[in-house]
Amino acid sequence: MDVACAFPTTLDTPGHIAVAEELGYTRAWVYDTPQQSPDVWMTLALAAARTDRIGLGPGVLVPSLRHPMANAAATATLAALAPGRVAIAFGTGFSGRRAMGYGAVGWSFMDAYLTAYRGLLRGETVAWEGKRMRMLHPGGHAPARPVEVPVLVAALGPKGNEVAKKHADGLYTTRQPPEFAGEYAWVPFLAWGTVLDEGEALDSEHARTAGGPGWALAYHGTYEFEGPDAVRALPGGEQWLAVVDRTPPADRHLSVHSGHCVELNEADRAAWDAGGHTILTDVTLSGTGDQIRHKLAGLAARGVTEIVFQPCGPDIRGELERFHAVAVSFREGSGN
Repeated sequence: MDVACAFPTTLDTPGHIAVAEELGYTRAWVYDTPQQSPDVWMTLALAAARTDRIGLGPGVLVPSLRHPMANAAATATLAALAPGRVAIAFGTGFSGRRAMGYGAVGWSFMDAYLTAYRGLLRGETVAWEGKRMRMLHPGGHAPARPVEVPVLVAALGPKGNEVAKKHADGLYTTRQPPEFAGEYAWVPFLAWGTVLDEGEALDSEHARTAGGPGWALAYHGTYEFEGPDAVRALPGGEQWLAVVDRTPPADRHLSVHSGHCVELNEADRAAWDAGGHTILTDVTLSGTGDQIRHKLAGLAARGVTEIVFQPCGPDIRGELERFHAVAVSFREGSGN
């Protein structure tokens, strides 16, 4: 199992990626969340200039945010800046769309988008929105076509699996690996959490700041995919909803996704303080070293080939160090 990392794209991310390379992480994925983050491509370009070895890529691009030519040109640029180190992942958009009030893009759109995007990188003339186009970059403006980069697709259900089989070199996943994960040779799994000290309380300040943002995704995701009644079943769910419901319906998504993957928002803090912290180790990759190694073994058994850890809190280097040490000890001890 490769040990990779992810970042929710801040102005400090290029420096954090340089730290991850120093510590031995194999790849860094950067989020495409323009509603709360600096531009993903600018960030990756800066990271390319500050690193020599670590793999780089957006994880995940949301197709509706850019024309396929724009993403193809950006991919080619990054491939020139970091040759042999680039991989691209696409998804239908969770925070990248829902935080702006939209639903996920449909899989038919993803299919058409990836057909055009991959065709452009091969140097083909493709059709998009009823028009024919091709990458016309002269020498020195982009690498010569074809631009060879692996592409992954974030898929959890059968429709996504069909698109991934058609277009992808791997499966990018989170929450729970799907049953079909074992059909792919490359399966990064995005996870949040923190390494807890032996005997550390689940409501410690460290657990809250480093593990809390990932824990909050259980509430955000449950609300978006299953609705308010499912949130009420979570510890602190009533208190979480009480805060969210104060916002008018037209703006409620802004309340839900504020601080997403970075910090606890007001609703998250209410749920945490009302007992929600008790499920921290159930919904994130948090726990003592032994507990995390056990969880990694379970993920490996379900087809995960790359663990992607997103650090949170005020001590990003410390979180990266602690997790890398645990993940490497698992890999060396298990042979994965």
